[in-house]
Parts: sequence; C-alpha cells; structure tokens
Amino acid sequence: MREGLLSELRTHGGAGTGLRPEETMRFSVVVLTMGNRPAELARALRSALDQKDVDVEVVLVGNGVPADWTPGDDAVFADPRVTIVRLPENVGIPAGRNRGVAEATGDIVLFLDDDGWYASDRLGLHLRDRFAADPSLGIVSFRIRDPEGGPGERRHVPRLRAGDPERSSEVTTFLGGACAVRRSAFEAAGGLPEEFFYAHEETDLAWRALDAGYRIFYDAEAVMFHPAVQPTRHAMFYRYNARNRVWLARRNLPWPLALAYCAVWVAMTVLRERRPAALKPWFKGFLEGWRTPAGPRRPISWRTAWRMTRTGRPPII
Repeated sequence: MREGLLSELRTHGGAGTGLRPEETMRFSVVVLTMGNRPAELARALRSALDQKDVDVEVVLVGNGVPADWTPGDDAVFADPRVTIVRLPENVGIPAGRNRGVAEATGDIVLFLDDDGWYASDRLGLHLRDRFAADPSLGIVSFRIRDPEGGPGERRHVPRLRAGDPERSSEVTTFLGGACAVRRSAFEAAGGLPEEFFYAHEETDLAWRALDAGYRIFYDAEAVMFHPAVQPTRHAMFYRYNARNRVWLARRNLPWPLALAYCAVWVAMTVLRERRPAALKPWFKGFLEGWRTPAGPRRPISWRTAWRMTRTGRPPII
C-alpha cells in the first residue's frame, strides 16, 4: 500500500478524536467560470451550498476575469461560505481548478461546471458515507443527466462498455466537471496537469491516483444536471485532444504501452472522423504532442496497468 493511502488511513481513522470519520469530513466545491453565465452560476452555487447536514464551502474561480470582477447580483454570491479567486488570464481548466483546490480546506473536493447543478440536496451525505466507509476510494465520478430529459451521452459514462448509465461500477477515469476527489488522492497524483489546458487532464490525474493505490468509482446514485453539449464546439478540440493524448502516454505509461496507446488512437480517430476538417488539426496536435515537453514522466507500474485491465479498460485505449 502506497504512502498516500497509509496517510489517509491515519488521517481519517478517527484515532484520538472520539469521532467517526464522517463526522469530521469537510467538503469543498470548486467552480470554474469565465464570468459569462451569472444566472447559471448562481444556480450551481446554490445547489452546492444547499447540501444537507454536511460542512461545505464553495471556491469560485474566475478564470480570465478583471481584478474587480463580481460574479453577479444574486445573494448566493455574498454567502460567507463562498471564496472568490480572480485570475486575470485564462490559465485553462486544470490550472484553474488547481488554484481552486489550493484555496479549499475540504477533505473532499468536488469540481462543478458553472452551468451544471446537483440534482439532490443529499448528495453530500451520500458522498460522505461512501468516502468514510472506504479509505481506498479516491475519486467518485457522477452520473450526468440532461435537464431536458434527453437520453444522455455515452461519453458521460467513463467505461468502454457504457451500457446502462444507471449501473455503477469501478472505472479507471472520471468526469472532470462531475466528480468528488479525496484530497489525499489529488495530492498523491500531483494535482491536475496544467500544461494540458483542456482535455484529458482528468485521465492523467486518474492514472496517477490509481498508481498511488486509490480506487475510482462511477456512482450512478450521485447525480448532477448538465445541458447536453458537444466538446467539438471548442475550436481547439481536435488539436488539444490529440496533443494531450500523446502527453498522457508519455507522462504516465511504460513505453510499450505508450506506443500502443498512441497507435490505437490514431487508428480509431481515422476510422471515426475521416473528414479532413477534423483530421488535419488532430494530426497537427498529435505531432505537437511528440515535439513539445509533456511535463514530468512518472510511468505507472505494470501492476497498475494490469489492475486497470481487470477493471475493464487496459491503458492502451
């Protein structure tokens, strides 16, 4: 068992406190925003602060906002449990969330998109019980529901065979804007890779948390609402998607697995996309991923790779 997990057992074992672990657990909800959705942002914060019978705070990170930026007129923004962090430039999703975690005080950190919201005010209680019962549980990935009643998207179920989104299971990655992360797992993984800016930063953290001895669970009972949107709406999607897949492999996989992972994704992308308008920026990003620094290399163990395979997703896809 790795040191991070041993530390977690010591921290939350309740020794010398006379309290059960769930009675001392604090939650921090990190919300990243560019300041252009005040109504949706207020709804997101309210759903976090309305959680019943748990100690919760919100860290609101304005990513690329002026020094005098205010999130809006809604009274929820003045709640003393809300801390506002203003970043003068858009540093990207992983760096923005890292800044939020740095300001947070919770044992469990939730990442919430500014246009999403929690379906139940008892989500915190559910998570408290899950994390307290299993110190090896590092990350919980939530089920995302379309508020318009749509069927939901396959990519929102983080396993190869998505199947029924209402079926919970152990997984090897998670949804970045719909999750809860044990702080010690976040720290053991080294936080989110800021170089990525956007795309696959969650998988980088997930693989490193798995290698530190933690588990990741897709929990269909932990529900949040989020409008149905496509990631391809972002102009840089194809480039960053490809570049960051290469960086992900270079940073985290033994070289035989890294090369297999990249080869598999080249084949899958060509078969799926076929359109020059998509393939040209994708291959540009793929080459960029090999030519530019990927950050510190810390390959997972072969034991972790085998564990991921047994979970249902070998680290070549």
